[in-house]
Amino acid sequence: MDRLEKTKALDGPIATLAKAVRTKLGPGRLRDLLHGVPTGHPLHPSLATASLGCLASATVLDFTDVDPRASRVLLATGVATALPTAAAGLTDWSTLHREQQRVGFVHMAANLTALGLFTASLLVRRRGGDGRLLSLAGLGTATLAGYLGGHLAYRQAAGANHAEQVAHLVPLGWHDLCPLRDLPDGRPVARRLGYIQLFVLRHGDSVSVLADRCSHLAGPLHQGRLVVEDGESCVTCPWHGSTFRLSDGSVKHGPATAPQPCFQTRVRSDGVIQVRPGVDLNKA
Repeated sequence: MDRLEKTKALDGPIATLAKAVRTKLGPGRLRDLLHGVPTGHPLHPSLATASLGCLASATVLDFTDVDPRASRVLLATGVATALPTAAAGLTDWSTLHREQQRVGFVHMAANLTALGLFTASLLVRRRGGDGRLLSLAGLGTATLAGYLGGHLAYRQAAGANHAEQVAHLVPLGWHDLCPLRDLPDGRPVARRLGYIQLFVLRHGDSVSVLADRCSHLAGPLHQGRLVVEDGESCVTCPWHGSTFRLSDGSVKHGPATAPQPCFQTRVRSDGVIQVRPGVDLNKA
């Protein structure tokens, strides 16, 4: 796995495919849906569980005395649900770091091979043949793909929430941040609060504060663009374009699915800004 992460042999096709996916989808509702923004969680893992569950179950039933039609139904369901699963996975993959994309590319190739074997098994069965060995080979290939996917998710943290967990790192209550006069008006900056870095934006006498590390892949939000989406002030991450509302840190556009931790603010009589973790997002 370490060698696969560092190899550059596949970087050419990886860059071409990733760019094509991003260009074809573009920003919008479809891309947000495939990332899982409406549900607040990546869509690909749940779809993969359903698809692979059907295919694996069909393979297990092949070695029992149940009606062969049960295996065919499960195979057909697994093959059909593999298509939206692949679409969601490809969308997520197109916005990962290159080391993650290398592992994901081989994961994708293994899954396509497994899908081909399961599809061939289904076609053989529909013609009255015995497709059990094809399904067994497909399950073995899918297991390899699953191992690669596990490495991608757990070792490389693709799809995980990379925003700092303020509930664990910042005690409850108000904390002094900095004097209001030290902040430029209308330009986001980074400020430290204990262990974490914050995105801080001043507008006159009001201040918006979020955790600075983007929940998608930890990009620095204070280097991002300020935009207005549907009349709401937002910040767009400079790395992969995730967009968050300044008012509460919620996701406006993916690839991020987890919100940014948000801080409540107030200004003391001596002009010092105080912050505390936003109650609503911490509960969420």
